[in-house]
Amino acid sequence: MTANTETVIDNSPLFELDARIRVSASPTKIYSVVSDLTRSKEWSPECMGGEWTQGEPSAVGSVFRGENLRGEDVVGWAPLVRGTWYTEARVVAAEPGRTFRWMMLTHAQEDQESVWGFDIEAVEGTEDGSSWLIHHFRMGKATAGIHKIVENLDEDGRKRFVQDWTTKLGQDLDDTLARIKDVVEND
Repeated sequence: MTANTETVIDNSPLFELDARIRVSASPTKIYSVVSDLTRSKEWSPECMGGEWTQGEPSAVGSVFRGENLRGEDVVGWAPLVRGTWYTEARVVAAEPGRTFRWMMLTHAQEDQESVWGFDIEAVEGTEDGSSWLIHHFRMGKATAGIHKIVENLDEDGRKRFVQDWTTKLGQDLDDTLARIKDVVEND
């Protein structure tokens, strides 16, 4: 007889969230800002910027190395990486004025089912030329990092982590959009 080893961490997608905000700017102007990941420190709760390490900046296939910073209070009970750490991501969609997405990579630069992105839609029938900016995140299968975080948690702890992390991600999406709106409208 085999033990039931199903866990919440096996759910796919593990995380799938999006948020939107109306920005008083054209899709082209918004795209020029959000596709420049080196500027992410201006709006991201965790990414402090970084550099393009492969390919042309913001082009499909290019790789961005991000510098990240997480405080002690972020889901404070969970065994998360705290302080400064680095990630790499490959651009998987870059359609000026429409969409920009990047996929997180493993340390061996293999794709993970962890994709962040922005979609931009013009608001029809408005005088100000405003746009909807949609920020989204989807993690299909849990990444190696998520497995490491939950490896010593029991199933109740894993469920609590997924719930708390989902709440944190939702707040990050909202905070990011508010900051981007401010950057774009005052740029």
